[in-house]
Amino acid sequence: MSEFITYLEEDGAYALTEKGTILTYVLIGLFAILAVAGIISAYRKSRAAKQENGGRQPITTRQLVFSAVALAIAFPLSYVKIFHLPWGGSVTLCSMFFVTLIGSWYGAGTGFAAAFAYSLLQFIQGGSSWMLSPMQVGMDYLFAFTALGASGFLKGKKNGVLIGYLIAIFLRGLFHTIGGYLYWMDYMPDTFPKAFAFAYPVVYNYSYILLEGLLTVILLMLPPVRKALQRVENDIR
Repeated sequence: MSEFITYLEEDGAYALTEKGTILTYVLIGLFAILAVAGIISAYRKSRAAKQENGGRQPITTRQLVFSAVALAIAFPLSYVKIFHLPWGGSVTLCSMFFVTLIGSWYGAGTGFAAAFAYSLLQFIQGGSSWMLSPMQVGMDYLFAFTALGASGFLKGKKNGVLIGYLIAIFLRGLFHTIGGYLYWMDYMPDTFPKAFAFAYPVVYNYSYILLEGLLTVILLMLPPVRKALQRVENDIR
């Protein structure tokens, strides 16, 4: 069918080719490099700030509290499902946004660390009772939700909160999509056009992620919400 996806007639399912598998691991490697680079950068900045502050720890109690509060808001909101797909995935009440906020506030290092903690919560919530393999768990939970920490690379940039959020949810969808090709093609409904079967994981996963993203962006554009976020950003500094 393509250089990256092939149809296995004996199994009646699609699978990644050798090139597709290599591409998958390359993407995982790039993500890991970005995550490590973000953490190292945050560590170096932390050491430099500590030296400038006379040996005092630059990570304040306020920062820890704000990060914890953001996660404490995000996790319950992930249970508030506006729309739920039959094989996993749902449109929640802006739960992803509160995870990406941590990276937008404090940078990629803190963002990835918080997002990884959130990925563990999501795994406990929805995947710990049934799993196919460690890679499946990574694609559906650990890699996917940790990717929300990528918002930290836009810290301090113009419109960084919004752009960082959009990039982060796109990366989350990318890992879910790869996992879809690897593990969930058998669940493609008969009503889905066979000619476009190669696009099924993309359509399935980005349908709910982009819908939640659209709803979140609309809410962020409301003047009261923008003012509230500005007040919070002033308080965290």
